[in-house]
Amino acid sequence: MSSAQAPEVPQLLLTIPQAAQSLGLSRAKLYLLLAQQKGPPVIRFGRSVRISIDSLQKWIKEQENASL
Repeated sequence: MSSAQAPEVPQLLLTIPQAAQSLGLSRAKLYLLLAQQKGPPVIRFGRSVRISIDSLQKWIKEQENASL
């Protein structure tokens, strides 16, 4: 018998702490940016807040272009 392993599914949504860690920011700083509507767009599922990987990457590119 062989144990079949399920293929690893890429993560599409990040929690705020995960997104902050990916950006190298503190959670508090990311929450502040979101409260000021200067952060990446979020997706809400009831009380859960998530940031899509695609939105996060697009937001980073926009920040790079804004600083040029």
